[in-house]
Amino acid sequence: MFYNEFNFCKGSSLNSHPLIVDLDGTLINTDMLHESAIGVIRNNLWNTFRIPYWLLHGKAHLKQNLADRHDFDPRLLPYNHHFISWLNEQRSIGRRLILCTASDFALATIISNHLGIFDEVIASDGVVNLAGQNKAAALVERFGQGGFDYAGNSHDDLAVWQYARRAVVVNATTKLAQKVIPACEVEMKFPQASPDIFIWSRVLRMHQWLKNLLLFIPLFAAHQFMNADVWPTLIIAFLSFSLCASSVYISNDLLDLESDRQHPRKCKRAFASGLVPAWIGVLLSPLLLLSSFALAHYVGESFFYWLFFYFILTCAYSFALKRLILVDCITLAVLYTLRIVAGAAAASMMLSFWLLAFAVFLFLSLAFIKRYAELEVQVHNGKKKIHGRGYYTSDASLIQTLGVTSGYAAVLVLALYLNSEAVAKLYHTPEFIWGVVPVMLFWISWMWMQAHRGEMHDDPLVFAVKDKASLFAGVAFAAVLTLGAIGWPW
Repeated sequence: MFYNEFNFCKGSSLNSHPLIVDLDGTLINTDMLHESAIGVIRNNLWNTFRIPYWLLHGKAHLKQNLADRHDFDPRLLPYNHHFISWLNEQRSIGRRLILCTASDFALATIISNHLGIFDEVIASDGVVNLAGQNKAAALVERFGQGGFDYAGNSHDDLAVWQYARRAVVVNATTKLAQKVIPACEVEMKFPQASPDIFIWSRVLRMHQWLKNLLLFIPLFAAHQFMNADVWPTLIIAFLSFSLCASSVYISNDLLDLESDRQHPRKCKRAFASGLVPAWIGVLLSPLLLLSSFALAHYVGESFFYWLFFYFILTCAYSFALKRLILVDCITLAVLYTLRIVAGAAAASMMLSFWLLAFAVFLFLSLAFIKRYAELEVQVHNGKKKIHGRGYYTSDASLIQTLGVTSGYAAVLVLALYLNSEAVAKLYHTPEFIWGVVPVMLFWISWMWMQAHRGEMHDDPLVFAVKDKASLFAGVAFAAVLTLGAIGWPW
């Protein structure tokens, strides 16, 4: 293992028992092994196949190889600020602080240098994985049994606490905290922030499931909403798409950890903040995906293939396409439209050219709104570029122009559709249907007005379901279509 001594003797007379501080889950609300693995895979997908090979040579060897390839900004990590404040107080009274971690020495040193509160760093060195019994043996050899205090958070730390003089318990479960008491005296406890049901709903992005209601659009567009035989299939298709979307959102959150931590709002997401460990996302994402595909197979072969294509395209977006200017927005528009296509496949219905053209232009406008809103946030933060994207803040005006144009193109397609023979066949009083044109013109203009004023959520559909004007426009749109379908009631 590596030892890095800065001020070994300075202040030692003030406190002969150093406080040994664990890193992962204690000093930071994440694990550097998981962070580095995700970062290395994000930078090069082929590293996924290298990781098992490195692991064959031992966990310490794996950590060293990941550390060599992981370039990270220590300022962005989710630190346990309450605990660090207490450590600063201890340092101010002369207590010697030593960072001792199973993470690789290179990563631990970068974090130690950033915080500037540790006198020494002891960490894994590529040969010895400094965790559990290995960490206990190294500390006893160095300081003697009972010659140090130890701050940790996991069951592995019990092996260290039984040789320590006193324990500082950080982010530990109640059950673990009780096990520490027989091992040594507990000096201080820092309680764990446990995820509640609302956190898990945010992890799954259940509010984003509203987008999957687009699966029902073909049913309503064809005036088949009274067909009771189709509803059970569409509901299962909705659940299948939602589970797939949650799987993708989790994967995207894991790949976007650094970008999210630089965003004023996204930094509070469960994985970015460290409230939910990254390893849970790594396990949960494929589980949700398998469940989604099982349901899709039950719905039907055509729906399964469209869902699979949606998944492949979202993966391509997460790994590459989202970094390409304009291509990212076009991809988002296609992903929205694919929901409508998949809904038609699940219900065994034909899609009209007009519906697809309208959807593509409308969703392209919404995608540009999303990107424009993100650019506005960066402008207010004084930045010139979106992290992990290809846009500069100077592109905002052009994005706005492209988005407004796309939105009005969608209204134009809608107007041309209203003059087609299909409208005369579907609606009892087709002349009333023209009322949807001013409604759509208002809504598109309103959404862009809110984006221009900086009041737009970075996801326009989430904004729309909370916005009174948007909800009113939705009710007016539905009322006009209903009136056109049934005619005047008198």
